[in-house]
Order: sequence, then structure tokens, then C-alpha cells
Amino acid sequence: ARNSGARNAYKPRAERNGYAEEWAYGLMGTLQSGFTQGLIGVGVDAHAYLGVKLDSGGGRAGKARLLGLDNDGYPKDNFGRGGAAIKLRMSDTVLSWGEQRVKTPVFSSSDSRLLPETATGVFLTSNEFTALKMVGGHFTGSTDRNASSHDQGFVVNYSNGPKGDAFDLAGVVYTPSKNLSASIYSSRYEDTWNQQYLGALYSQAIDDNRSLTYNFNLYRTTDEGKALSGNIDNTTWSLMGTYAQGPHSFSLGYQKVHGDTPFDYVTRGAIFLTNAVQLSDFNAPNEQSWQARYDLGMTPWGMPGLVFSAAYVRGSQIDGSHADPRGGYAYLGYGKGGKHWERDLEARYVIQSGTAKGTILSLRHNVHRGNTAQAELDTDQVRLAVEYPLTGRF
Repeated sequence: ARNSGARNAYKPRAERNGYAEEWAYGLMGTLQSGFTQGLIGVGVDAHAYLGVKLDSGGGRAGKARLLGLDNDGYPKDNFGRGGAAIKLRMSDTVLSWGEQRVKTPVFSSSDSRLLPETATGVFLTSNEFTALKMVGGHFTGSTDRNASSHDQGFVVNYSNGPKGDAFDLAGVVYTPSKNLSASIYSSRYEDTWNQQYLGALYSQAIDDNRSLTYNFNLYRTTDEGKALSGNIDNTTWSLMGTYAQGPHSFSLGYQKVHGDTPFDYVTRGAIFLTNAVQLSDFNAPNEQSWQARYDLGMTPWGMPGLVFSAAYVRGSQIDGSHADPRGGYAYLGYGKGGKHWERDLEARYVIQSGTAKGTILSLRHNVHRGNTAQAELDTDQVRLAVEYPLTGRF
């Protein structure tokens, strides 16, 4: 199968220390082959990504991580990369080796900017048993969303300590019914941390028009080996409940960090916490946060594919004053008594028919404010994106 997509993204962003404006066009092509016949089937997955600057300039780019930058901080006219993975299949087990996109709670390729993030390594997925999926992986690097080089090690979100050379993971996902899913993962970021994850998602139908959904996530992280990011002893969890009635969804979430360092993770997408939103992860040392969210689908009013969303998150009780002064998080400058809030508004429309079917248009407005005892910037951001698929099969 051959699948391609194009994005046109525009992001003005005002911050305490300046203004960022980035407008770019992204083209993504993927090739996913089938498998050869025989006991062990062989196939190839390949991809090529290209980002093209439409407008921006020195001092206005980079803070939104949309465009690639040169050594002087100016946006490149274009940037891109490509890669491939060989895959082997036996029965319902697939092993892939090479550059690929991965999605797990502890190591996950993000696709939230112009181009996707990728990872280099070996990944195993097995569906040999009913309702049970087992995965395992060994990775030697990841490539950020606005990068063109494959040799920069792993993308780590908060620590500025030396990077580890390998990341290993194993996990099990159990789905006994369409209403319940539970997962457990264990991972090791070499000489930096061990991290375990426990998650559960349960949906309960009240009647044909109403339902309740519960989403629980827990991470346990401790330093490992040479402890390149310093002392880490962190437990972070979140719980969100959603009540849906017809086109309306109301959600309430709570998130808590236990530890003197922020919850950290490798790759941009490996955070399944419910209060990790557009501008902030609400993952500061000892932080607790609440979220209220409302979603409205416009199908009953004759506009299928159009959804409006509004979310508000408030975090408090941040205390990073006891962090390891020689560790990888001291530079963030967390104090005691940190607090902040974020408001996210979004309109998203998926074209339902015609030659443009599947095209996604989204408009977001995000605002973040906080005091000086937390590490996030005061930010106002607008994100306008158009994504249209170019699909084919041969």
C-alpha cells in the first residue's frame, strides 16, 4: 500500500521573551508492502518526509518546533529525511528492524507537528493469543519532528544530562472486551532510568445515548546505572472520567506527581497522562493538577465531521527545591509554590465526501500562564493546520 499526506501549518506564538511565527508545508510519503509467501514472510516499510518553509525569519522560528533551523537559528528553506524498516512475519508475530514509527506508553513517535518523529531499532509485535498483545523493542536513537539528521541520539523532553545509548521496552496489552483494555510496560533508558507503566481504559454504556469512560495511567521512574540525569524517584499518575450524552462529552481529570524531579520521557509522544495538553504536560515536581473539558459534535445540527472542544487545566503545589543540584533537571529552576494554568480551544473538521474526503482542518487557540516557581513560559499560541491525504494502492 502506498499512502501519502500533505500538511499546511501556520503557528504564530507570543511568549514572555519574544514572538514566534512559522508557516510551512509538509509532505509525507509512506510505502507499506505486504509479506512474501512461506513460513516466514518478508516485507518492507519505507517513508520519506519533506518540510518546506513558506514564511518565517530569524528570531521568529524554532520556538514552535515546526521548522528545521540552521546553525545560526534561521529556518531552513526545506528539510527532510527518509528511512526504511525490514519486517518479518511468522504466524501473528511481526518483527521490524530499521527506522520506524512506534506507539507505546513508554516510547512513542509523536505526530503533532509538521512531520512525524521516528525511531531506529528493532520492534516485535505478537498477537498469537486471543485478547492479548505482546510487544518488545530495542532502540538506539530517535529523530525529532523538525530534524533531518539521524545521528543526534534520543529525544529527551526535560533532562539536559548526557544521553543514554539504548532504550529497551517490553509490554502486554490485554483487551478482554470492547469495553475494557489494560496494559503494563517495563522499560530501561540506559544509564538513566527504569520506567514502568500501568494503564486501564474502561467504558460503560448507560443506555443507547449515554456512557461513562474511565482512563487511568501510572508511571514509576527510578534512576539506573550511571544515573546520567541524576537522582530520580518519581511516581506520576492520572485519572479522567468522561460522561457522554449524544453529541456532548464532559470530562474531569486529576493528575499527581510524587517526586522532586519532573516526570520525564524519551520521544515526544511517550506521555499518556491525561493532563498533558497542548502547551504544558503539568508534570512538574510534586505537582497536582485538575482538568475540565467539554467536546461538542455538530452532527445533530447537520454538520457531520465538525467538533468543538474546550479544556482548562490548573496545576499547583509545585516544589522542585529538593531536586539533585547536579542532575539533569536543575537548570529548569523549579522553586517552591509553583502554579500555572492552561486554556485550550479547538475547532476540527473532517471533510466527509467528495474529492477532498478525509481532509482535516483544525484551528487551535492555546493560552498558558504561570508564576516564576514553575518552568513553563507565558504563551499565547494559534495553530492552523490543513492535512489532506493522498492515498493509493498497488
